[in-house]
Amino acid sequence: MSHVDAGSHDDMTADTFYRSAAALAPFFAELADAGARDAGMPALRKIGLRAERAMLAATGGVNTHRGAIFGLGLLCAAAGLHGSRERRAQRGQAAGVTLGDLVAARWGDEIAGGPRAADSHGARAARRYGAGGARAEAAGGFARVYAVGVPALRDGARRARGDAEAARVHACFALIAALDDDTNLLHRGGRDGLDFAQRTAREFLAAGGVGACDWRARAAAAHRAFVARRLSPGGAADLLAMSLFVAALDDARALP
Repeated sequence: MSHVDAGSHDDMTADTFYRSAAALAPFFAELADAGARDAGMPALRKIGLRAERAMLAATGGVNTHRGAIFGLGLLCAAAGLHGSRERRAQRGQAAGVTLGDLVAARWGDEIAGGPRAADSHGARAARRYGAGGARAEAAGGFARVYAVGVPALRDGARRARGDAEAARVHACFALIAALDDDTNLLHRGGRDGLDFAQRTAREFLAAGGVGACDWRARAAAAHRAFVARRLSPGGAADLLAMSLFVAALDDARALP
């Protein structure tokens, strides 16, 4: 799903995503406020469930952003927690600590041991293929956001200066290549589908990524190949959104 076309999805359009994002915005602010109050996982989960209901109401029952509600929601809560600690003059304690570190330290055990949505596509794929999925990624502090996503955004920005979309495309391919437990890909294509997606992403990056003069044609070809196989790298897309959020906060903090 993108502004170009619906990709491998036949139940949503870009407009569906825009409506969903608009409906969810207040809940991310609410999660940040809850984090600032050092709320526990049960309180965050209640906000997340209300956000999910708002999403489904806005989209006519289509799941557009469940992964973002979970991952971005936790990072928003961590941002609130981080800000409250700074306001309590604990900046020294928080120095060098990422939002992912805060998620893992404050809520990691509750995330790992919390209730599981047994009937979701991701949960079924995780059980079938032994994949950790979004829950393991969050409990571990979103390591691939920091090790892959944010560095790839910076790398893409250097390779295609002045082209923000190119940087996002570069990071998306880097995350697809790195994410060997994307339960969305596993659900849609099994292990073969995941392997194909990762191989395609690695070939794109090996050819220079967005630094190659023909990168748009290569990206479009990869897109068509994914659609032909009904593949949708939803896990990588969620991590890309989180990487953009973290990078934007880092840039804002770097301002004088």
